[in-house]
Amino acid sequence: MIRSAVVPREDDVELTPTSPTTALGSFGNAPMVPLVSVPAETAEPRAVGIVIADQPIFRHGLRRLLETNPRLRIVGEAGDSAQTVTAVLRLRPDVLLLGAPPGRCPLDTLEKIAALHTPVRTILLTTSVDTADVLHALQLGACGVILKDAAEASLFQSIDCVMAGQYWVGIERAADVVASVRQLEIARRRARAFGLTRRELELVHAIVDGETNKAIGQRFCISENTVKRHLTHIFNKVGASNRLELAMFAAHHQLVDLV
Repeated sequence: MIRSAVVPREDDVELTPTSPTTALGSFGNAPMVPLVSVPAETAEPRAVGIVIADQPIFRHGLRRLLETNPRLRIVGEAGDSAQTVTAVLRLRPDVLLLGAPPGRCPLDTLEKIAALHTPVRTILLTTSVDTADVLHALQLGACGVILKDAAEASLFQSIDCVMAGQYWVGIERAADVVASVRQLEIARRRARAFGLTRRELELVHAIVDGETNKAIGQRFCISENTVKRHLTHIFNKVGASNRLELAMFAAHHQLVDLV
């Protein structure tokens, strides 16, 4: 049974793709600007600004739920990756609720948001929790992962959690994330030694799984010719001449641990 775990970010090692001994770290504090000068004991807490990025039916349900909490304020909505990035850049929300399509983790969107260098805390909303997806999401800047069918209270708790500078992870044990991130970093160092990119590593994993070029193209929304070009680059980098040699090379160097 999946349980939600709050992972403290302070006193833990910092989570960055280039640090083999890091796992969970701080992402900084958003500036707090009081609207009026009032005594601290009577000051109203600032509402948390939220952008919802998901399919329309999910956005509508989330909006209705979040509007029941007076501490939360919906500042914008988005339907695709481009709209999401624009909303984060222009609206500067405190929290981004980023919906993940079934069976996919929106890594490209997370990468683009990370490149903005804004203090937004991203919570990934997904239909299932997979350890590899959690690791990728956290390494690309996400602060939380929560199931779309989780209890309503869990969503509010996850928002409070990331606003308090912690991570919210919907997995069995938070310690699994720490251990897995460290293992992932060791494997990433091996991959970098061969000059393989993240997308190339994903293709290597697909080859090891026995997927055809057509299946790979459909999975990553690219043409078969693009798949062939990627494979040619991979073959040249690792010195393989065919798919079988590439699969054996990946297994020997444990590159399949990366995805």
